Amino acid sequence: MLEIKNMTKTYKGNKPAVEDLSLRVRAGDIYGFIGHNGAGKTTTIKSIVGIHDYEQGEIWIDGMNLKDAPLACKKIMAYLPDNPDLYEYLTGIQYLNFMADIYEVPVQVRQERITREAQEFGIYDALGDLISTYSHGMKQKTALIGALIHQPKLLILDEPFVGLDPEASLILKKKMHTMCEQGGAIFFSTHVLEVAQKLCNRIAVISKGRLIVEGNTEELTRDKSLEELFMEVVGHAQTDQAVDKDIPV
Repeated sequence: MLEIKNMTKTYKGNKPAVEDLSLRVRAGDIYGFIGHNGAGKTTTIKSIVGIHDYEQGEIWIDGMNLKDAPLACKKIMAYLPDNPDLYEYLTGIQYLNFMADIYEVPVQVRQERITREAQEFGIYDALGDLISTYSHGMKQKTALIGALIHQPKLLILDEPFVGLDPEASLILKKKMHTMCEQGGAIFFSTHVLEVAQKLCNRIAVISKGRLIVEGNTEELTRDKSLEELFMEVVGHAQTDQAVDKDIPV
């Protein structure tokens, strides 16, 4: 569903944000992407969804090369950033209809989906209000409904549980499982390692732009928690990277 092959993304000063990254997310996967702040998670995600360009490597979405077929790739995926920037001069329903228009969701289909999702997330009665009046959590829920409205095959999420109340978090987790049971795939970053260990069947850990561990969650955490694994591999990676650059540790 998603394959990254030897991707490298650099910023000004030739500083690599992501270096020679390769990983694969298959249909049915809930794939957790983990790392410290500044590790390269958001840069990777923005490259996958077409916001950032990248100098080397390839990104494939459902068998299509992102650079060769960007529009076709974007039609079958959805992206939710860590801090959704919505059009606050629109009402909730206007925003969701706008999203449905972009993805060419038929009117009757969108009405059913918006009603169902908004009722489940508990914001149905607020859809006629301006988004500028919404709390952060309500904006997050609205953005989630907008991301799900065309039933994407690939869902890309950056810290999706930030700002959600416990009930909404549980609803989202159930929707993630349902989506993957139906043949979709999810790739998401998170700092909440407990959630990642319980929710993800595969995980990858990135440190300073480099992939340092990847695999089946159950196998990687067989004799330790994900938190212990993370601290262990990141500590080793930072030591190795410092030695490579001749920095005292």
